Amino acid sequence: MVFSSISFLYYFLPAVLLVYFMVPRRAKNLVLLVSSLFFYFCGEPVYLLLMIAVTLSGYLHGLWINRAKNGRYAKLSLISSIFFITAPLLFFKYTGFAINNVNALFGLKIPAPKLALPIGISFYTFQILSYTIDVYRGNARVQKSFIDFSAYVSLFPQLIAGPIVRYTTIESELSDRTHSLNDAAYGIKRFVIGLSKKVIIANSLGELGDILSQLGEKTVLLFWLKAISFMIQIYYDFSGYSDMAIGLGRIFGFHFPENFNYPFISKSLTEFWRRWHISLGTWFRDYVYIPLGGNRKGTVKWLRNIFIVWFLTGFWHGAEWNFIAWGLYFAVFLCAEKLFLHRLLDKAPVLLRRVYTLFFILVSFVLFNGDGLAGCLADLKGMFGFLDVPVFNTETLYYFRSYAVTLLAAAVGSTPLPRKLADCLGKYKPAKDMLSFLEPVFQAALLLLVTAYLIDGSFNPFLYFRF
Repeated sequence: MVFSSISFLYYFLPAVLLVYFMVPRRAKNLVLLVSSLFFYFCGEPVYLLLMIAVTLSGYLHGLWINRAKNGRYAKLSLISSIFFITAPLLFFKYTGFAINNVNALFGLKIPAPKLALPIGISFYTFQILSYTIDVYRGNARVQKSFIDFSAYVSLFPQLIAGPIVRYTTIESELSDRTHSLNDAAYGIKRFVIGLSKKVIIANSLGELGDILSQLGEKTVLLFWLKAISFMIQIYYDFSGYSDMAIGLGRIFGFHFPENFNYPFISKSLTEFWRRWHISLGTWFRDYVYIPLGGNRKGTVKWLRNIFIVWFLTGFWHGAEWNFIAWGLYFAVFLCAEKLFLHRLLDKAPVLLRRVYTLFFILVSFVLFNGDGLAGCLADLKGMFGFLDVPVFNTETLYYFRSYAVTLLAAAVGSTPLPRKLADCLGKYKPAKDMLSFLEPVFQAALLLLVTAYLIDGSFNPFLYFRF
C-alpha cells in the first residue's frame, strides 16, 4: 500500500483517523502501531516479522546500553546494537552485490541469492541506529515502553519513503502531544500538496521517461529530455512523499523535520546538499562525519572523511557501482568547492552559479538513473553527441512539445516563486480574503483531480523499492 492509492486515501486512512481520535490518549500509540503494522503487512507481508525483529533488537539494546552506561560493557553494548540492527540491511541489500563482484574478480561462479529488498529497511534501520547511538551518547532517554518505541519505528506516515525521523525529534511527542484543528488543517493541506506533486507531476514525468527509454531511434534531444525529466520527477516524487509524511504526522500530533528546501535554486553543490534530502545529509553528518573527526584533524583526514561519507551515501541508495560513482562524484565536487572552487563561485554572477549547479546536478542524476556504469556512460555520451545519433527526430520533438508545459510548470513550481507570489498577494486584505476562501476549494479540486488520475489507473510507480 502506498499513499498515492485509492485503498489508502479512501479506506485505510479514514478508518485509522476515526479510531485514532475515538480512543483515549493512552491508547493512541497502540492504534498507530497496529495500523502501521497492517500498512506494512499490506505491502510486505513476508518481511513484517523482520521489521518487528529489528525493532525488538533496537528496543532491547537501548535498555542494555542504558544499563551499561559508563560501565565496562558500554562500548560492547553499542557495537552489538550496530551489528544486529544493520545485519538485516547488509544481508538483504548487499549480499548479491558482494557475491557478483567476488565472482567477477576471481572468476568464480558462486550463486547469488535473489533476495527481494524489504521496503523501507534503509529508513527504519537508520532511525533505530539513531536511537541506540543517542542513548549511548546521553542525548536521548531510554524508551521503556515497547509499544511507544515500536510506534516510533513503524509510523506509517514516514516508514517507506522518509524523512528519516530521529528518536530525539519526536521523543517528547511520543508520550505527550497535542492535537488541534489548525494542525489538522495544515496537515491536510501539506498532504494534498505532496500527493498532487507525486501523482500529477512526478508520475507524468515518469511516464515520459518510460516512453523515451522505449523509443527505437535515440537522439541527442532524447537523452537530454530523459535526464531533465528524471531529475524533476525524482524531486517531485521524493519531496511529495516527504510533504505527505509531514502532513500526516502533523494530523497525528507529530512535527517531522523538513526534508527539502527548494534545492534547484542552489548556487553550489554544497548548498544543494543542504537543501536536498536534509534528513539523510544531517544523519551522515552527525553519526559518521563528525565521529570520524570532521574537518578538525587536518586536510588529509578531512578529505578521507568526506570520501567515506559520500561512498556510504551512494551505497545507501543502492547496491550498484553507479550509485557508488554517484556518491564519489559529489565527494569530488564538494572537496573542490571547499578547497578552491568557492573563490571562483563567489565572484561569479548568480545566474552563472545556478547554471553551473543545475548542470552538474543533472549529470549526477544521469549517474543515479543509469543501468549500471555502462548505461550511465552511454547516456552521457548520447547527451554530449558522442554517439552516432541525430540531434533530434520527429518522435522526440513530438514528446518534447507534448510535455513542454508540464516541464515548465514543474520547473517554476520547484522554486519559491509561487509561494512569494502568494505572500505578496496576502499583504492586501481583499486578496488575502479571496485566498483564504480559494485555498480549501483549490485543495479539494486537487484531491478530486488526483482521484481521477488514480481511478483511471494512470502510471503510478513506487521509486523506493531500492531503498
